[in-house]
Amino acid sequence: MAETMRIFVAIEPAEFARLYDDSTRRALADLGEIVHPDGAEPRVPVPPGVGSEFDVLITSWTTQRFDPAILTGPRLKLAVHSAGSVRGLYPVEILGAGLRLAQGGSEAMAVAVAEMSVTMTMALLRNLVLHDRRFQSSRDWRTGGVGMLGHSISAQRIGLVSLSRVGRHYARMVQGLGASALRAYDPYVSAEDAARLGVTLCDLDELCATSDVLSIHTPVTAETAGLIGAEQLALLRDGAMVINTARAAVTDSGALLAEVTSGRLRAGLDVFAEEPLAADSAFFGLENVILTPHVAGGTVEARFAQGRTVQAEIARYLADGELRFEVTPDNYHRLG
Repeated sequence: MAETMRIFVAIEPAEFARLYDDSTRRALADLGEIVHPDGAEPRVPVPPGVGSEFDVLITSWTTQRFDPAILTGPRLKLAVHSAGSVRGLYPVEILGAGLRLAQGGSEAMAVAVAEMSVTMTMALLRNLVLHDRRFQSSRDWRTGGVGMLGHSISAQRIGLVSLSRVGRHYARMVQGLGASALRAYDPYVSAEDAARLGVTLCDLDELCATSDVLSIHTPVTAETAGLIGAEQLALLRDGAMVINTARAAVTDSGALLAEVTSGRLRAGLDVFAEEPLAADSAFFGLENVILTPHVAGGTVEARFAQGRTVQAEIARYLADGELRFEVTPDNYHRLG
């Protein structure tokens, strides 16, 4: 008789409940024996014997960091991460040595992150937060901004820094709202692929010089750290906006702060150089800036979609050895 497939879930119970709804849990249980951690530690350790005792490892944000050496063993063949970036847990060196790795969270969260980017874009274009702050604090019609005019998204020249999963969803969403002048900087995408998305490729400086909205969707890599610096921000026209729901390190935070503090640019920011954002940060209190505490990917639907993606990835692997969202040595450093 074949040995029962064993799957260890290194996820804190409350987080597991947010990621895996009842139907996904049943589907996961149909794949083999599911083993959960004992107790309710905020950070769940991976058992030292995982390499010899389990076939599949499932991790997420609440997985405790571990010595990658424990993943080696005669039994463990697949690890699937329920969250976004795998880099905090899995070094690239573990790949290609008998263990395969899949990223189950990024695709599921991509729609939610794109939605937040669109929300910030529309809110800034229509002065939504500015109206709300002034109207709520004053309770006065005129002080609230009656007569102040916003802008239509259909009239904006929109620039995308990366046609990543999120970038592609963002492009589709703003096109659905009427935007048509979309350009992007992405050295890994062909002009033909971009054209199928209704997007024209250009270099980074040209993108900044010709964008009313600059929306950042690239992961942080050696190539993208500091990609949007003072020089690129200076190319943006007065009144343009920067949307960043990706990673703060892609921008020069000091240069961006200087631009928004002067009032020349507007910004919607979900990510920051240091998180949590310090209470005395100069980004607070600016009427031309929308701030959210790194929550762009956080919707109920996205979380459950992450669980479904993980279950489907394991099922696909068990059926024919295929993985849709595999992390490889070639793409490891380019994935968010």
